[in-house]
Amino acid sequence: MTNVIELYVKEKYSKQYINGYPLIVKDAVRNLDVLHQEGVIIHLLDKNHQFLAKGYYGIQNKGIGWILTNKLNEDINFSFFKKKLLSAINKRKGFYQSDDTNAFRVFNGEGDGIGGVTIDYYAGYYLINWYSEGIYAFKEHIVRVIDELGDYHGIYEKKRFDRKGNYIDDDDFVKGNRGEFPIIVKENGMHYAVYLNDGAMVGVFLDQRDVRVAIRDKYAKNKQVLNTFSYTGAFSIAAALGGAAKTTSVDLAKRSKGKTIEQFSVNGIDFEQQDIIVMDVFDYFKYARRKQLSFDMVILDPPSFARSKKRTFSTAKDYPALIKDTISITNQHGIIVASTNNASLGMKKFKGFIDKACSEMNTSYRILEEFQLPADFQTDKRFPQGNYLKVLIIQLG
Repeated sequence: MTNVIELYVKEKYSKQYINGYPLIVKDAVRNLDVLHQEGVIIHLLDKNHQFLAKGYYGIQNKGIGWILTNKLNEDINFSFFKKKLLSAINKRKGFYQSDDTNAFRVFNGEGDGIGGVTIDYYAGYYLINWYSEGIYAFKEHIVRVIDELGDYHGIYEKKRFDRKGNYIDDDDFVKGNRGEFPIIVKENGMHYAVYLNDGAMVGVFLDQRDVRVAIRDKYAKNKQVLNTFSYTGAFSIAAALGGAAKTTSVDLAKRSKGKTIEQFSVNGIDFEQQDIIVMDVFDYFKYARRKQLSFDMVILDPPSFARSKKRTFSTAKDYPALIKDTISITNQHGIIVASTNNASLGMKKFKGFIDKACSEMNTSYRILEEFQLPADFQTDKRFPQGNYLKVLIIQLG
């Protein structure tokens, strides 16, 4: 890992790397042919051979590596990783000390100074997500830092760097004691069952924490709530605990029903009093209109891109139609929780989607609240796409 590759940056990109832009993109580099082995240290140089930044080579969907430092003499070694991780952990002390939340993000990639890796904490277990073979080359350093911290049950990992963008499914256990799954974690007093050893997804998306507690504490009481693309029903749990009259969870995945039943059960909620439906969400909209079903609150958190046997959904082109479908089954003065995790979609454009849909449906609306990533998901202002989450809580007129 002491081998250093020099990359020459095209002139129009030099300034952004001087200013601390963290992502190394293919289009910025003149001599890509010198790159072979992921994990090598890269020096970015301008056309005059002047040093700009230092990073590593690691291919992921966003680019070909990440900047680690703008200091020529800063070594990328164990001490470097320890400094970055300890700084991140220090910022999360409040989460470690919380009595009602024990699942949170400890390290958020480029937001904490090392792109391509995230670390989450689940009730004494650490989960490391590796997004390229390049960052995985530094595994020993990162695991050692966690190990030196001590006071943990076990360490798990997810390798998300298959060339086709898929999760590499092998033994996720790294070190410590293997967990007895599910682990029941707490989030603002709510409980969620998580599995660190069962595929790419663990059972709850930590980035929606602030939205879930808002649904529970401000919006759900006495409401008929529809949760679409419901996954394991985390939003439905929040709504039910907030006093919803009833929740309806809809997801195409067959396993979503059992997972949602489990989440209701660990919260002491009678799942038989809720509706849990395995169906394509767009087919459900048609069904609801046919049966004249309507809701006081509808939660929309679709994947950025999804393909089923019947259709392909893309946030970038299909979200306005999704909002229109939602309006058609939402009661007057009802609430829509509209969410997207599409990093390429800015908040301004997302608000434009809402406006377009409401205008075409001749419906007035107002935005009650908006959310982006919670405090533990640190972001870098020089890399706005890192703040990928956009959530709008809308009340229809």
